[in-house]
Amino acid sequence: MATRSGRFSVIRFRPYSGPRSTALPRVRSVAGQVFLLQLAIMVLFAAAAGVALVFQARNASMQEARQLAFGVAQAFAHAPGTLEAMESDDPRVLMQPRAEEAREESGVDYVVAFDPNGFRWTHPDPALIGKHIFALREGAAADRPFTQTFEGSLGLSVDSTVPVYDTGGKTIVGFVSAGITVDSVDEVVQGQLPQLLGFAGGALVVSAGGTALVSRRLRRQTHGLDPSEMTRMYEHHDAVLHAVREGVLIIGGDGRLLLANDEARRLLALPPDPEERPVTDLGLEAGTARLLGSGRVATDEVHLAGDRLLAVNMRPVDPDGGPAGSVVTLRDTTELRALAGRAEVARERLRLLYEAGVRIGTTLEVTSTAQELTEVAVPRFADAATVDLLDPVLRGEEPTGPGSEMRRAAVHGVEGARTLHPVGELVRFVPASPMAVGVERGHAVLEADLAASGDWMAAQDPDRARRVLDHGFHSLITVPLQARGVVLGMASFWRSEAPPFEEEDLAFAEELVARAAVAIDNARRYTREHALAETLQRSLLPGSLPDHSAVEVAHRYLPALDGVGGDWFDVIPLPGARVALVVGDVVGHGLHAAATMGQLRAAVHTFSALDLSPDELLGHLDELVARIDGDESAERDDKGVTGATCLYAVYDPSSGQCSLARSGHPEPAVVHPDGTVEYLRVPGSPPLGLGGGEPFETAEVTLPEGSRLVLYTDGLIEDRERGIDIGLEALRGALARPGRTPEETCRDVFDTLLPARPGDDIALLVARTHRLDPSQVAEWNVPGDPAVVAGIRADVTRRLGAWGLDEVAFTTELVISELVTNAIRYGTEPIRLRVLHDRDSLICEVADGSSTSPHLRRAATTDEGGRGLFLVAQFSQRWGTRYTARGKVIWTEQSLHEPASDADGVTADTLLDQWDEAWST
Repeated sequence: MATRSGRFSVIRFRPYSGPRSTALPRVRSVAGQVFLLQLAIMVLFAAAAGVALVFQARNASMQEARQLAFGVAQAFAHAPGTLEAMESDDPRVLMQPRAEEAREESGVDYVVAFDPNGFRWTHPDPALIGKHIFALREGAAADRPFTQTFEGSLGLSVDSTVPVYDTGGKTIVGFVSAGITVDSVDEVVQGQLPQLLGFAGGALVVSAGGTALVSRRLRRQTHGLDPSEMTRMYEHHDAVLHAVREGVLIIGGDGRLLLANDEARRLLALPPDPEERPVTDLGLEAGTARLLGSGRVATDEVHLAGDRLLAVNMRPVDPDGGPAGSVVTLRDTTELRALAGRAEVARERLRLLYEAGVRIGTTLEVTSTAQELTEVAVPRFADAATVDLLDPVLRGEEPTGPGSEMRRAAVHGVEGARTLHPVGELVRFVPASPMAVGVERGHAVLEADLAASGDWMAAQDPDRARRVLDHGFHSLITVPLQARGVVLGMASFWRSEAPPFEEEDLAFAEELVARAAVAIDNARRYTREHALAETLQRSLLPGSLPDHSAVEVAHRYLPALDGVGGDWFDVIPLPGARVALVVGDVVGHGLHAAATMGQLRAAVHTFSALDLSPDELLGHLDELVARIDGDESAERDDKGVTGATCLYAVYDPSSGQCSLARSGHPEPAVVHPDGTVEYLRVPGSPPLGLGGGEPFETAEVTLPEGSRLVLYTDGLIEDRERGIDIGLEALRGALARPGRTPEETCRDVFDTLLPARPGDDIALLVARTHRLDPSQVAEWNVPGDPAVVAGIRADVTRRLGAWGLDEVAFTTELVISELVTNAIRYGTEPIRLRVLHDRDSLICEVADGSSTSPHLRRAATTDEGGRGLFLVAQFSQRWGTRYTARGKVIWTEQSLHEPASDADGVTADTLLDQWDEAWST
């Protein structure tokens, strides 16, 4: 704060009490710090200059004041009349006006005249006239003029005193003192101060502007970085230049080298001081120089630099519009090249093993799997490959042990591979051969130089050994094919063009062959199971179909490549010259499907022996399949359902009527005599075992003479590449050919629809229908009177004579008498007798309206009856009962080639008399 002391100002400053709360934000950048530092320096310089100017102005003013005071005092002292006034009686009166006038005209603050004793004659303040001024001024000589600053009555003043001598110049008469106060001097300086401060401020502004320009340029040059960042950048720059073990180049847009670190100089063998020289003048390889001068982007491009291989990466310095140029990094890959090559070989081997796992074992066929092994190995591992297997393996059997004889299963490779043993040839390996040694040791064997160790080849086959060497084969690896500790065969890998095998190739060969051995063993097992299943299925299928007068049949069966399934077909003779045609399909493949098929086929034969209608037969079959599934599900502890489909048709040649029912099976086709193809609309039902006890329905159709009834399984019309609709249309086209026999029809269908690789079993049954000639059938309506039996016997005898069957007349009369008599006695009307002559058999049928069925029993000695049906069974080839919608039919069939003999020596007359006596009583 400021205080006044006389005419002077005293300024005191408060002590610093720490930073204010409104402190300016800290400046981090180098440019900002330099600007603040320069600004502070300029402010200090300006302040110092201002202070110096003020002091200089004050000193000048003081000097001017001294000169003015001395001049006024000197002039007043020597002015005319001053001496006379001093010597007068009252100097005050004479001198006071003159002194004031001189003061006002000269501009000094006072002009004082005083006598030698120090008493004033004049003074601006009249009150002080006559007062003593001082005795003697310190340091001043009284006999000569002097100037000094002292504290007077008007304050601190610059004072000049001049003595006034008498006329003789020896005696001082008085003194004249003129002075200017310091406050007056300060007022003069203060009047000049605005100009001084303006000059200092102008200089400060000019200096600040220059500093700002310098700082702005510095900011651009340093990118606004602070000192720590610049320090780190320098450290990084120094590390890049001297410590980084990767070459770094910075190239300008004009192709000149701007910077190269120590590693780049070493890798490129740069000359001294290469900076600012074009990269094309640095003695680099032509390709490297072109790349560095092109400015294009490069990623890991390999270039030669002397005996080194360098991986070069190049990127623009500033792709966003900055200065043009590129930064280049160089990495020495010479030592890594060998490691990379070995790593690439390892990666290739891993890829090959992966491909082997995918490509080997796709067919579950032994020879195909062996061929897949050779195709995987060639040419990526060997130039040729061979696989030899033991004969039991090829048949799907378990090998009994390793042997010296194996059969060539696969060969693949270069042109010279033809000199090796061909496929199918039996190869006998000598004990010294690598194959025999490998089997004995159980490990791979390497023959790195066949020419040097080819004695075993000469011992085994001299001519073939010479041809093998002539075709350039120079090294061999042979590996035993082992699975579950059992040797299946040998795999051999040959090289003729590639470098010789090495020890490190043995491990890979063993791994590759081990994977193939598992696939071959799986194929062997599958072959065995497939052969067993196919043998079982073939044994369960009909070996030959019966020759039947009602139909002419032909069939085809083809198992799937993936395994034998459960497809089957059958032709079953039925009573009354009828015939049953059956086609079925069990879901699944293998032994289980084949066994289930056998059960169903046996069941169909059993149910057909009961002479059931198609819908009833399928109902019983459905219950059987459900029961089989239930038993198997309980054993397997799961909910699996086997499931099966079936089509059952019964054809009657006497009427041409065909009854059909199906369960989950495709509809049959009928080829009419004119070649028109029709798919019969048979009501569909769920597959067997899945129907839940729902009833089946039967369709009735009448087939013209010579029609072809075609039954098939879904494998014929449907596969992965063909839908069922397309398959049905293709089948229609194959069938639409009139005048074809069943055998020709089967051939046409297989030629048209058979897929290249069947994914499911295929069963096909073609039956051409025939009609019985009306002359071969005789019918009689029988009244309910036993007396008509004799007349009917006579009519039948006459008809048999017309047919030329007199040799069976006796037994036929016996049979007809028993059947008709039983129908009259136990049955209900209407009663009808029908006799059919069907090539090799004679069929007798008695129908009545009752559903009561007779039972065969052996009568005791004392029984009067009960022998009738027993005798009928003795004289007939077979007999039975079938039920119709309005009753039953009891039938018998007699063979015309083996007529029945008299039973127990009983003559025909005796038996007939017994019948007559029984009915007469």
